[in-house]
Amino acid sequence: MAPRGKRRARPDSGAPLDEYAAKRDFDATPEPAGRPAEAGATADGDRPRFVIQQHDATRLHWDLRLEHDGVLLSWALPRGLPWDPGQNHLAVHTEDHPLEYLTFEGHIPEGSYGGGDMFVWDTGTYQAEKIEDRKLIVTLDGRRAQGRYALFETDGRNWMIHRMDQPEDPTRRHLPDSFTLIEPVPGPTPKGEGWAVETRWSGVRCLVASSGGVAEISSASGDRISPDFPEVRTIGRALGITEVALDGVLTAPDDPKRLERRLAAGSDSTRRRLARDQPVSLVLFDLLWLDGHPLTAEPLRDRRRLLDELALEGPAWTTPSAYVGDPAPIIEAASKSGVAQLIAKRVDSPYDQSAEPPPWRTFDVG
Repeated sequence: MAPRGKRRARPDSGAPLDEYAAKRDFDATPEPAGRPAEAGATADGDRPRFVIQQHDATRLHWDLRLEHDGVLLSWALPRGLPWDPGQNHLAVHTEDHPLEYLTFEGHIPEGSYGGGDMFVWDTGTYQAEKIEDRKLIVTLDGRRAQGRYALFETDGRNWMIHRMDQPEDPTRRHLPDSFTLIEPVPGPTPKGEGWAVETRWSGVRCLVASSGGVAEISSASGDRISPDFPEVRTIGRALGITEVALDGVLTAPDDPKRLERRLAAGSDSTRRRLARDQPVSLVLFDLLWLDGHPLTAEPLRDRRRLLDELALEGPAWTTPSAYVGDPAPIIEAASKSGVAQLIAKRVDSPYDQSAEPPPWRTFDVG
């Protein structure tokens, strides 16, 4: 269907790319200077192109750019594309970009406009149903993003993006507000196959829920403790658009009192100072939710495989390996190292405290 109307979806007057050029020093940034292409021309026949770039700037976001009239109409999406037709996402209308930006990836230096790392998250073509000053309706056909979307202005540069068709995955659900975390029970030393044996970490047990690049941390009792650990919350940037719920523990093995001081911090400035001078680590050992689907009914071996595939190793978080198989060798090694206690988990068990026999148990070494 041909676009309705001939108005440009641009809030500012002036020549194409004037605003883009005015915001950048092309001697300092690797971004293309570019110039407008012939209006109406595309490099793919009648199918205009689009790109979505993941942009790790002051705040992680995704930039949607649509080829139109020789430039790329651009919006910053703080939470990415909405998958649910019942939930709109903010879309901040930014300046038009040159067509060379369809393939741009790289590091924009700190201090430059939009400083940070950028890479192409998805690319493809789109069909325009309507392109007007304050509203667009387009159907994206990319490798990852597909669907019919409306973009509409709400207040100046603040727009919203709305999915107009049904989600590609009809079974997808919204991330729950909370989960009940499994507590291990004391038990005898495990014997034989069917176990995963791990270090028992001391610290603050927590749930990390991340969606749209924003991670929230809550204690086992459900209290929100995200503000106390800003260095750990940056795991949201590492996860990007991937939506997860992770089970783990905040730990400071070299100074057990550190966690108490961190939780007692009374101001944001104190929290930032302590995050810099007295950092903690997040140890991850289970995955309860992934991209709209619960994993709690799946066996531990599958949850652990999916967790390992996320490759979550960073400055303030780690995913230590678990020893799977006959636990005798790891128990012997722990005893020689002076470890007093380990935790054993049944590899075929769901994430369910009520499962019988108990899915997780602690045991003394030696």
